Amino acid sequence: MAANRLAILTLAVLAACGGDRAASMAADSLSRDLQRLPVDSSAVLNDQAGATPVAAAPAPAPAPKPVSKPKPAPKPAPKPAPAPAPLALGAGATMATSLDREISSKTDKPGATVTASVASDVRDASGRVVIPAGSRVTMTITEIHESENKGDKTGKLTLTPTAVEIGGQSYALAGSANALDRKLVDRKTNAGDVAKVGAGAAAGAIVGRVIGGSTKGAVIGGLIGGAVGTQRAVETQDRDVVVPASSRVEITLDGTFTR
Repeated sequence: MAANRLAILTLAVLAACGGDRAASMAADSLSRDLQRLPVDSSAVLNDQAGATPVAAAPAPAPAPKPVSKPKPAPKPAPKPAPAPAPLALGAGATMATSLDREISSKTDKPGATVTASVASDVRDASGRVVIPAGSRVTMTITEIHESENKGDKTGKLTLTPTAVEIGGQSYALAGSANALDRKLVDRKTNAGDVAKVGAGAAAGAIVGRVIGGSTKGAVIGGLIGGAVGTQRAVETQDRDVVVPASSRVEITLDGTFTR
């Protein structure tokens, strides 16, 4: 406001001193100045240089995702162990057995069955036990007959193995069996043997009477005939084939045995 009063006062002085024209020019100049916005002369001017704009800090880069370690490839499953070869015995393999009961041509007939116990482990070429000791072998008596003359030293006996039982399970078995301890046992004299003696005596008596023509010749012939009949009875006496219990029986396989 003080500035405005000073300007008016100056204008009046100029009008008094300089005439109308000067006053008019001054008035115009003053009018223009008055139309300007008042300036607060007390304001402190900020003459500092403009601050350098600070660049905005870049946004932090996103943290990298943790790289997961690749899972190790699964180990291949171990190959199953190859199945062991089946237990087997080839043709010609033998086994020792012990007979469980006595065999006799006096009581046994063809078709009867007997059993024997395996005496020791029977192994294959690799040493594996195929038929363990104690296994039971079943055999069939396919032929049996007593000895009927002195020249027959063995009689007739044929054993045929048919099966072997191992751990409660039965397996077919094909082969032959040899009774190693067989023997012949004399039977007691029977009616047939007496008839042989009687027939010899009668034949001798007839021959003696014919030759001697007398009772004495017949008696001598009868004695001789009886002796011949006795000898014949001895030579033709039946003898039974006997295989005692616990005797050795050797079995030989005819073909391959597998279990």
